[in-house]
Amino acid sequence: MARKSKKQTNGGTPATVALATAGTAYTLHSYEHDPAAPSYGEEAAEALGVDPGRVFKTLVATVDEELTVAVVPVSATLDLKALAAAVGGKRAAMADPAAAERATGYVRGGISPLGQRKRLRTAVDATALDHPTICVSAGRRGLEVELAAADLVALTGAVTAPIARF
Repeated sequence: MARKSKKQTNGGTPATVALATAGTAYTLHSYEHDPAAPSYGEEAAEALGVDPGRVFKTLVATVDEELTVAVVPVSATLDLKALAAAVGGKRAAMADPAAAERATGYVRGGISPLGQRKRLRTAVDATALDHPTICVSAGRRGLEVELAAADLVALTGAVTAPIARF
């Protein structure tokens, strides 16, 4: 089950609260975030000593003008055409960062696919299912949550599809 931290004991982030409420098994990992790091996801993988293929970043895009969450490995880039196809859309583009922050309730670099202010449709790259567990943001920079990919998919109502480009 989850490791308790002082922050988590005091209510945690919306992501950890959502996991606890659902009764989902997870492990919380924290590290000292470096504001100068060029990539939040790669920084997390390196700081935690985890294969970058198991650490997933949460990106927000617009698909046919609707905000949509894409969860892809930090070692890959998002294939916007594949994302649009995965959610039954035609055209996708990266969302405005301010719109992503408003809709999710999280800051850039700390956007979690869990516990968002407004539940957005979500697509998780199919490679997530290749691993017993994956890491995603727990809702703030320097905090990751490790959980089974199937649990992430179930909790977010996500579709799984090959949406990453390696």
